[in-house]
Amino acid sequence: MTIYPAIDIKGGRCVRLTQGRADQETVYAENPAEVAALFKAQGSAWVHVVDLDGAFAGEPQNLAVVKAIAAVGLKVQLGGGLRTRAAVDRALGLGVSRVVIGTRAAESEEFIAELVRAYGAQVAVGIDAKNGQVATKGWVATTGTGALALARRMDGLGVATLIYTDIGTDGMLTGPNLLAQEAMLTAVKARVIASGGVSRREDVSALAELALRCVNLDGVIVGKALYEKRVELDDLLGIARTERR
Repeated sequence: MTIYPAIDIKGGRCVRLTQGRADQETVYAENPAEVAALFKAQGSAWVHVVDLDGAFAGEPQNLAVVKAIAAVGLKVQLGGGLRTRAAVDRALGLGVSRVVIGTRAAESEEFIAELVRAYGAQVAVGIDAKNGQVATKGWVATTGTGALALARRMDGLGVATLIYTDIGTDGMLTGPNLLAQEAMLTAVKARVIASGGVSRREDVSALAELALRCVNLDGVIVGKALYEKRVELDDLLGIARTERR
């Protein structure tokens, strides 16, 4: 199981939003690349980066910051505003290892199929759910599409990785929605990265146990709990290594 420490960028700074609300912002660092360097020093191989300005604007807004993060030497998984082929091309050209498509995945299966044909496993789809329904456009719009239904369609298109975020738990430090994550894992063959709610090391241990039952659980994204120092990244990486054994 892979631990994906998260960096959310807004106005060029490292921030966290509570349940995706722009008016519930906490700034944790002025230089996101320095945060990425710390993650690398602690042993992480990946970093999950979200361009929040891009998610709200519909196109990437912080690519210079993303480039600086990629230069640190971590594998970068990037989401936020990647809604055109040109935007995806630019992101991958900066050294991003995997792009995350959210809003456009709910709007156009043809777009996702095109990206999968062009980039294969470098393309992931982010499915953000509120009460089981897909939310888009930086979580400000809720569709009538069920999260599991969208996941099955993406799986059918050959998407290798899905990132499933339970909005109700994101940034709340209340623990992940394990039932929702297990339902997603059993619905698809694609790898699934869990996101939302991790508040303590026991939450990651519970996901590691779930990974023993559902082998397609690829990993977990951890954000606010790291910044609030409720968990330590090197400890979580140790839990993930133990699970693999």
